[in-house]
Amino acid sequence: MPISVLMPALSPTMTEGTLAKWLLKEGDRVESGDAIAEIETDKATMEIEAIDEGTLARILIPEGTEGVAVNTPIALILEDGEDASALDAAPTGAPVPTPGAPTPDAAPATAPAPRPEPATAPAPRVFASPLARRMAALEGLDLARVPGTGPHGRIVKADIEAALAAGTGKALAAAPVAPALAVAPAAPAQAPELSGLPGYTAIPNSSMRKTVARRLTESMREVPHFYLTIDCQLDKLLDLRKELNARSPEDGDGAYSISVNDFVIKASALALMRVPEANATWTDDAILRFERADISVAVAVEGGLITPIIRGADSKGLLDISQEMKALAGKARDGKLMPEEYQGGTFSVSNLGMFGIKHFTAIINPPQGCILAVGAGSPRAVVRDGALAMATVMSCTLSVDHRVVDGAVGAHFLAAFKPFIEDPVTMLL
Repeated sequence: MPISVLMPALSPTMTEGTLAKWLLKEGDRVESGDAIAEIETDKATMEIEAIDEGTLARILIPEGTEGVAVNTPIALILEDGEDASALDAAPTGAPVPTPGAPTPDAAPATAPAPRPEPATAPAPRVFASPLARRMAALEGLDLARVPGTGPHGRIVKADIEAALAAGTGKALAAAPVAPALAVAPAAPAQAPELSGLPGYTAIPNSSMRKTVARRLTESMREVPHFYLTIDCQLDKLLDLRKELNARSPEDGDGAYSISVNDFVIKASALALMRVPEANATWTDDAILRFERADISVAVAVEGGLITPIIRGADSKGLLDISQEMKALAGKARDGKLMPEEYQGGTFSVSNLGMFGIKHFTAIINPPQGCILAVGAGSPRAVVRDGALAMATVMSCTLSVDHRVVDGAVGAHFLAAFKPFIEDPVTMLL
């Protein structure tokens, strides 16, 4: 029996992906461990490896195909000694059910859909969090059809997201009064009102762009943001950075270049250890306060944004943070990040200083409770020892989820962050 190569789930939340590229062609020999294709998710592009040996006999899904469901057969491998005639009996289309999952019985293609019967008894009470109810109402989900994983079967936000990802739980449509004689084809989705505008080029939304749009819209809708801004003087930091980088070998594996952002990552992590109330996330049942600082760092990539993570940044030196950040940023831009390198994180940093932006506010990256927006350092007049002086000043704005972090806690975090930036030698102690 030919071996089916299935679309893999490259992360716990992946339900579909794009088959970006075939690395082998039909007729090629396949050895266990060979990279056979590249799969694009909403965050990265990764190679999938063959588990079995044989001949790549038939490619079922052409490269460039979007929206391929997880567990869908994408190719067939013939084992040694098998004849090509065996391909005719192999599955070639629908996703293969996960072992243990219920498989619905197939109904005849001509059978009419059953008409829902009127309810004869009160519907059972559905227990759900207020957030889950709002999300269900916005998405048109029937809560009675969504399984709950919270305490005592309560439906929580994660259950709604899982139902949306799986395409289940939609409310049943009311039956028509009389059968329709004809069904008009669905009209294509229309662009916003464009009358009076010049010609344009329509750029299809990538999976990453759709995910960024969905998550940030949810964040602004569901998370009560507030903002706190503080100014930090950078002159000592810039001097220390120059001194440290001057010690780097000119080339070779030992060469390094520590950036201002590396100092910001380290200072954020240490400040979170000083104010652990800010290193937290909201759930319907409890606030989760984390024991280490895993700093997500926003990196712009083609078609979107991704946040690779410096895990345990509070316990790493500046050089380790610098080298790890450069490696992660390179993998992010090449679309090679592994899920464990961008999923999670307890706090985010977004730095637009390199673009000359002095001040901005950032949208919180759920489920985190805070994100720090870092602007460019620029010469400004300051008062020092009662007299006017010039200093290089950087504005940093903390976006805060008010459900998790109150104003005083956010202020305490920035008060802990500022001395590390203004006297950076303390970060080396």
